[in-house]
Amino acid sequence: MNFEDYKGIWVYIEEQEGVIAPVSLELLGAGRQLADKRGVELAGVLIGNRVKHLSQTVFEYGADTVYVYDDPIFEHYRTEPYMYALLDCCQKHKPEVILYGATPTGKDLASAVATDLPTGLTADTTMLDIEEDTGLLLASRPAFGGNIMATILCKKYRPQMATVRPKVMKALKREPGRTGKVVEERIWLREEDVRTKVLEIVRETTKKVRIDEADIVVAGGKGLESKEGFQLIHQLADVLGGAVGASRDVVEAGWIDHHHQVGQTGVTVTPKIYFAIGISGAIQHLVGMQNSGLIIAINKDPHAPIFQACHYGIVGDAFEIVPLLIEHFKQALAHLNEAAVTEEEVRHA
Repeated sequence: MNFEDYKGIWVYIEEQEGVIAPVSLELLGAGRQLADKRGVELAGVLIGNRVKHLSQTVFEYGADTVYVYDDPIFEHYRTEPYMYALLDCCQKHKPEVILYGATPTGKDLASAVATDLPTGLTADTTMLDIEEDTGLLLASRPAFGGNIMATILCKKYRPQMATVRPKVMKALKREPGRTGKVVEERIWLREEDVRTKVLEIVRETTKKVRIDEADIVVAGGKGLESKEGFQLIHQLADVLGGAVGASRDVVEAGWIDHHHQVGQTGVTVTPKIYFAIGISGAIQHLVGMQNSGLIIAINKDPHAPIFQACHYGIVGDAFEIVPLLIEHFKQALAHLNEAAVTEEEVRHA
């Protein structure tokens, strides 16, 4: 394998019903940094049916080139046709790096492509860098239960590949009117050659908290001692109008459902304010909330790692501090509501 034949950073652009997944735009931001460091092009790979028009959005978020596979056979995601399209593109244009969102679709496609090429794949990456001279991708992720950060290299194969979780990277500011080169590609694949068929899509509506979309997240850990003690987290979140988050230990103890879990094995959140209460601050938790706008930690252990990652820290007993916060926030919000009512009355007087 001649590594000099492989050039460029690619991002698989995940699309569903005509909308690009936010994680793909985030990866274009990360990919732009890698491409600029290497002095190579950033490209997006867009696969779907009637998706060519989305190329403009990909350019506006940083790509120089977009490879487009636009065909009715790609109407719904299926592993085989999408894999064949990406393999075809790799064989023709030889990228040095391909990034995917760590979504169900991205993880499925990346693993299939890595197996067939073959090449290495780093899953659930939280940090990306590249060696300027060699082009070696440095893909870092928590390992050994989140106790250390491991940087994984793929020294013998190209392209190098990694999946990255949503909300870990930041998208570039959109640049309206930015253009690039569209390369339309095609594979000769008949519907009867594809072993899987989409017969029906059934949408089930369930009421589930989307903590990854909340502006305020109040998260609790094992420092709250019990499921009953964890109710303090719910009370503070209710007062602030925020969402409830939790550490892995709390979820495994059965105090709250898994979709509240923040961290490497849960969700990644970027709220404006993040409360970490009774959470020690293991790496696997930090990677899920470290990009929050303001992090406030409460822990009775002054040496807890969470204090190295927060903006404000309070050393003390959560069972004493949180009730005081709840009471003071209630009073402050009541005063704000009274002031708003007075202002409204004056305006209509």
